[in-house]
Amino acid sequence: MRSPVRPSRRDFLKLASLSSGALFFPHILRGQAPKKLQFGGIGVEGKGKMDIANTAAGAEIVALCDVDRTRLERAKLLYPEARVFEDFREMFQAMGDKLDGVTVSTPDHSHFPAALEAIRRGKHVCVQKPLVNRVWEAGQLLAAAREKKVCTNMGNQGHLIEGIRQLKEYLELGVIGRVKEVHVWTNRPIWPQGSKARDGMVAAEAPSTLNWNAWLAQCPEDSYRPGLHPFAWRAHREYGSGAMGDMGCHTMDGPFFSCDLGDPYRVEAEVDDLTETTFPTSSQITLLHKTPRFGEVKVVWYDGARKPERPAELDESEDWSKAKAGALYIGEEGKLICIGDHASKPRLLPYAKHEAWLAAKQPQARLERATAKNPQIELIEAILSNRQCGSSFEYAVPLTRYGLLGNIAVLNPGKALDWDAAAQRFRNSEEANRLLKRSAVRKGWEAYS
Repeated sequence: MRSPVRPSRRDFLKLASLSSGALFFPHILRGQAPKKLQFGGIGVEGKGKMDIANTAAGAEIVALCDVDRTRLERAKLLYPEARVFEDFREMFQAMGDKLDGVTVSTPDHSHFPAALEAIRRGKHVCVQKPLVNRVWEAGQLLAAAREKKVCTNMGNQGHLIEGIRQLKEYLELGVIGRVKEVHVWTNRPIWPQGSKARDGMVAAEAPSTLNWNAWLAQCPEDSYRPGLHPFAWRAHREYGSGAMGDMGCHTMDGPFFSCDLGDPYRVEAEVDDLTETTFPTSSQITLLHKTPRFGEVKVVWYDGARKPERPAELDESEDWSKAKAGALYIGEEGKLICIGDHASKPRLLPYAKHEAWLAAKQPQARLERATAKNPQIELIEAILSNRQCGSSFEYAVPLTRYGLLGNIAVLNPGKALDWDAAAQRFRNSEEANRLLKRSAVRKGWEAYS
């Protein structure tokens, strides 16, 4: 049986047939050797620097875009042949016929307009996680990608590793019986949140090297606040998506994929120090699901100072205080743990039991393994071979939405929110429904509303 992580070429072409027209693969002509793909990088430092470097291993970097001119100047030294821009709209206007694809590695709020503009122009895209920070925006990107038949990928690199495939194979072989609960934790936030973050965000004049208008993108008019750029935006409810946004698409990827979770039917959260503008210092989110394989499954997410209790079956050699992130799977017949941000090493508890199970069962690899080492090269491989990436928007949109539903619960603490997956709305809270989409879009950015 073929893994849904990497569909076959036939599956990809079937997906493409959802809309009329041929697949769009620029510079690839029948009977000719493919020309090296040409990419632009939107967001050039932080994660963007690595994303562009990864892309440069398989494509030519011809455009660089960043709202910070100082960062642009440093990036230009690395890619002297690339043209530079402060606004992605200007980049596409000038370079639209020269670009095959782009990477998007900007603050969460501006993923959506940059990616949507690229897709509308028929460009392939690799977008950092989380794909967006509003549920409505995720749906819009998926619809656009299907219409334009472009290759897409999201930057959750853990979806490429061996461990996540082993995890799914083990659980489907019944290593712990029917999965009943999954407890997922992270050490995020590692930046100020709550009232400390709010009180530190005082309006000031933007640096002359920062294009604040372009930084805001489609968000409502707002004053510059030191610290928002380049890092503390993660704490802000308009621009970031808190601890869940930073790590959910990594640490939640294992249970979401291995248990076929899909959308939860109910989500509820408790929090510490939530403010009107910033995410809380810590939260605990409970998500309930009805899954095709395991039936009822409860997932509990912990961040900040919160963490599940140390499993009694965990080997004494493991220092629980150093387990900064991970996922604990509780089944009817045992427990399994993955320590770390990704499902890199799933192990039955206690570890001796895991080794005995492996020796007796000798599980064989069933799911197709990834060949790329990072999401950017995976996208390039997909473009050149007419395939779909493991975290294409077909997968990345549901995974991103999953975390964003948790965030909506965080912003409505203590309320059990009932989610209607078919209608993509909450059944019992109009207040929560108002958070599905950005409340307002700035003048000049209506194309992204």
